[in-house]
Amino acid sequence: MNRLNKQMTGKKDRPIKVVQFGEGNFLRAFVDYMIDIANEQGLFDGDIVLIKPISFGSVDMFKEQDCQYTVSLRGIVEGEAKVLNRQITSVRDIVDCTDDYDKYMALAELDTLRFVVSNTTEAGIVFDNTDKFELAPAKSFPGKLTQFLYRRYITFNGAADKGLVMLPVELIDDNGIMLKKCVNQLIDLWGLEEGFKTWVNEACIFTSTLVDRIVTGYPRDTVAEEWEKLGYQDSIMVTGEPFALWVIESDKDISEELPLDKAMADMPGMDVIYTDNQKPYKQRKVRILNGAHTSFVLASYLCGHNIVLESMNDPDVRNFMKKTIYEEVIPTLTLPKDELEAFAAAVETRFENPYVKHALLAISLNSVSKWRARCMPSLLGYVEKNGILPPHMTFSLAALMAFYSATEIRDGKLVGHRGDEEYMISDDAPVLEFFAANSTKATEEFVTAFLSNEGFFGQDLTLVPGLKDAVVAYLDDIKANGMRAALCKIS
Repeated sequence: MNRLNKQMTGKKDRPIKVVQFGEGNFLRAFVDYMIDIANEQGLFDGDIVLIKPISFGSVDMFKEQDCQYTVSLRGIVEGEAKVLNRQITSVRDIVDCTDDYDKYMALAELDTLRFVVSNTTEAGIVFDNTDKFELAPAKSFPGKLTQFLYRRYITFNGAADKGLVMLPVELIDDNGIMLKKCVNQLIDLWGLEEGFKTWVNEACIFTSTLVDRIVTGYPRDTVAEEWEKLGYQDSIMVTGEPFALWVIESDKDISEELPLDKAMADMPGMDVIYTDNQKPYKQRKVRILNGAHTSFVLASYLCGHNIVLESMNDPDVRNFMKKTIYEEVIPTLTLPKDELEAFAAAVETRFENPYVKHALLAISLNSVSKWRARCMPSLLGYVEKNGILPPHMTFSLAALMAFYSATEIRDGKLVGHRGDEEYMISDDAPVLEFFAANSTKATEEFVTAFLSNEGFFGQDLTLVPGLKDAVVAYLDDIKANGMRAALCKIS
């Protein structure tokens, strides 16, 4: 069986318009996939060069396949379970910036270059005051980028039309703002000229972005079967879900230069949004998608389920989730109701993806801080708007307490029990120690101690009218009658 290569895909070389810091699964199944479609539609006409930003790992598999690979999207599309395979031809080359520094820096001199994409993990966008301009390359990602921008500035004598557009997708708030701040700090640290600093701040564009797609990566367990279906070997193929959302916030409109919104217009479940304010979209994602997870998974686990798909196939759990989203979360958000409901419907579809086995225990990690970030704003917003408690969101607090009710800490985890079965609860040490010390106390004392813990919630939730008594009642019901019986009373 032949290995995928340029001859098989019929790749056409296009002007190099994008350098991408990061060769991982997410960017290749998300950004490079979108650019590939834009190329096919005649909307972009640009190639990508991948930059391996760290010394660990090898680029050999990419070279062996001429950087050609398959994206296999699996999920519910227009009501049917489908597998959508696409050969990606938007990537021209890959460069190891440590082993081939000169080739990497030469990319900064390309007249056609316009965009810089990055995904260097949440820890990648940090200011390192020990980084040095003389290193080849600098240690940090912002350091590497500053060197790269400086080479471009020198090459084109500070021409305003040779600035680059930064598109970071690292999962931190205001990622573009933070990246720009790091670059400016390094310019000052390294004593680079004021003209360069002006060029960076005026000729370059640092966007802040929000991304959303589950990428499940290389299908290691079924690779022989995958190759047989494809008819070729592909050692860098990547799998993911059909849904995709990319929100790009910028002071300057770049949608004409990078018309991914147009390219995705006819792709079901895929959306690119250009805006000058991404915060409502982030709030929508955190409150609806992440908030739904956090509000139902612990109750669902104690109902006997292990993965999200099982939860969605349980009418009681699914009804609980839908009422939480549509009746309690959406009314507290600021985007138009039809947009919010469309997003919520897409979330339901994603949760019932038969190709994604999303473990409830994996989602349960650090549930106390997750509840504070994802669910508490909806509960408080609902109370402020309606003057009463949202029953399902309130119940989710009792479900959390039931899930965490245990006394034994073993190997840094709290040991819970579902019938005769043990499960491990992972959270910060103070959280685990709190539950180990308090979960056997009388329900009212236990609930009061939990809700009044400002270290957990940033405020005393016992001051929310009626909340303590409601959680006590729900938790007593769960203890007396079991999770399902208690859940069914409000779902």
